[in-house]
Amino acid sequence: MNRYADKVNNPEISVIIPTLNEEKYIIQPLLGLQKQTFKNFETIVVDGGSADDTVRIAKKYAHILIDNGHGPGSGRNKGASIAKGKILVFIDADTRPSPRLLDNYHSIFSDVGVAAATGPILPLEKSPLRIRIGYKIISVFFVKLSIFLRHPAIMGSNFAVNADTFRKVNGFNDKFLTYEDWDLSKKLNGKGRIVYSNGAIVKSSTRRVAAWGISGYFIYYFINMLMYNFLKKSRSNYKNIR
Repeated sequence: MNRYADKVNNPEISVIIPTLNEEKYIIQPLLGLQKQTFKNFETIVVDGGSADDTVRIAKKYAHILIDNGHGPGSGRNKGASIAKGKILVFIDADTRPSPRLLDNYHSIFSDVGVAAATGPILPLEKSPLRIRIGYKIISVFFVKLSIFLRHPAIMGSNFAVNADTFRKVNGFNDKFLTYEDWDLSKKLNGKGRIVYSNGAIVKSSTRRVAAWGISGYFIYYFINMLMYNFLKKSRSNYKNIR
């Protein structure tokens, strides 16, 4: 039986998590959400057809939807299609929200002129200094700079958006297996203020950096950025790291 699905009838916030074979990590966001200081929210997990215990674990804490193998953007859109909240918060299955994440976002979106918001993404695991610095460069300095330059690049691991605005721009591009988060950032540009909150912190697994190496990680996303900006495409060879 789902212990939490019916707990909030009129949530202010809907938290949406796409999953695929995440039995080792899915408990991180789910328990992190249980510790939120802000309580008026619902949790929606959209599973891409897991062959492990992801769904069994998640159904104790969330509404469950199935979106077989269509990618994270499609999963997020499907979650948003049933979301009741005025604010949509997207995090990943290997990401743990800080206890005041939703409080921060609720406060930010009390300003009706805000279209989207984000905050720091820090390493979940104990990590070497170079990785901690790399995460801060990308998720703090780079994202703040992109917002300042009015070319926002918000990452899907920590992405909050006004629900009405999200639907007006048709959400994430289902055709993109990667870069769907930055594509949505671009569509939201000019639809309202984009806010960076230092207090809206999540911690995300470094497993991909560990598998690819720091240089491989940055090269992959740099090529992706070039493909998107010059060819209007994104990379589709996004190997699963479990």
